[in-house]
Amino acid sequence: MSESSNAIRSMMTRERSAVSLIFLANGFLIGSWAPKIPEFASRLGLDESELGLMILCFGVGSLCAMALVGVAIARNGSQQVVRILAAIATPSLLVLTLAPSIWSAALVLFALGGLIGGMDVAMNANAVEVEKHEHRAIMSSCHGFWSLGGVLGAALGGLLISVFGVFTHSLLVSLLTAMMVAFAWPRVLADPTTAPADAAHHPKDPARPRGLSGLGATVWLTGIICLIMMTPEGAILDWGALYMRQELSASPAMSGLAFGAFSAAMAMMRFLGDLVRDRFGAVRTFRVSSLLAILGLSLAGMAPSPAWAIAGFAITGLGLANTVPIAFSAAGNLPGLPRGLAISVVTFMGYSGILFAPSIIGFIAEHTGFAVIYLSLTVLIALAIGFSGITQHADRPTGS
Repeated sequence: MSESSNAIRSMMTRERSAVSLIFLANGFLIGSWAPKIPEFASRLGLDESELGLMILCFGVGSLCAMALVGVAIARNGSQQVVRILAAIATPSLLVLTLAPSIWSAALVLFALGGLIGGMDVAMNANAVEVEKHEHRAIMSSCHGFWSLGGVLGAALGGLLISVFGVFTHSLLVSLLTAMMVAFAWPRVLADPTTAPADAAHHPKDPARPRGLSGLGATVWLTGIICLIMMTPEGAILDWGALYMRQELSASPAMSGLAFGAFSAAMAMMRFLGDLVRDRFGAVRTFRVSSLLAILGLSLAGMAPSPAWAIAGFAITGLGLANTVPIAFSAAGNLPGLPRGLAISVVTFMGYSGILFAPSIIGFIAEHTGFAVIYLSLTVLIALAIGFSGITQHADRPTGS
């Protein structure tokens, strides 16, 4: 027993536990927002289109922050940035609950999106630093904690709102988030330097890119990988249940299992992903995972029944689980770039796939149906496999 506990302690160091808690808190805030949406719309008298614009405020705020936070990390390091953003984000749902008007709520949602999106960039940058510090992969399990936080926030939120009401729910969410942030605060790894990554290894190499103007093709290709791999997640989140109902005649209860099976499989695989990546390397893990996602989407798109579609979505979750964490690790280790800047670009491009691609998918699906959409997404993933060799940079912290 003592040997196993010592092994766990050696794996879950103070720095790793801190960044994992930040991921958990970020996911918990997003998950806690989801069950508040019906009350939020009812309290402000919003119809579906107005609610859609409100949610768009959240998305625009996230993308704006993602585009800016990388510069702050390059100057000040991820430790300081992630601490400040996490502390300010902690009471955000409580502030949103108290917003008295549509305009004030829109401003708070824009700020909430900015804080959550900025945290996303900063915590991924800090996770890359922890990988370098500990010489092993941790990014997939960090994203697993984010998924776990989302599930806990959504499940606990519905229960607390039904029993205590929305104000008490928001207060308890703020208190729980504050506890996570307070525990993580003194343990967040300090960046060893704010100089460009790898500068110490290549101090006199003028060919290496410096700053935003010299990002080069690699970081943009890494961002495209994230965009491709996160688009199916948005397609399943926003349209999976509707596809099950309209095209497979599933019951309402079974329709909800579309994203449920996908997210549960993704969370489970993310907690295993670091071990797989350390064993087989980032490139091979990415390629095999992508093939698994292609298999899952193909099964979902050609499913003869709801049960087959659910199985396809679950396999897709298993496949996509580790592709984005690998891309983030690769972005954080691109040579010659200021820390956080590449992750900022890649995060911005990736989350565009979740925030905006579903709208385009909905327009196309009106003419083709969703089965064609899910089958077409396999072509994009195959394209990502074609230039997946750039994910080799994710192996740099582990010395592979």
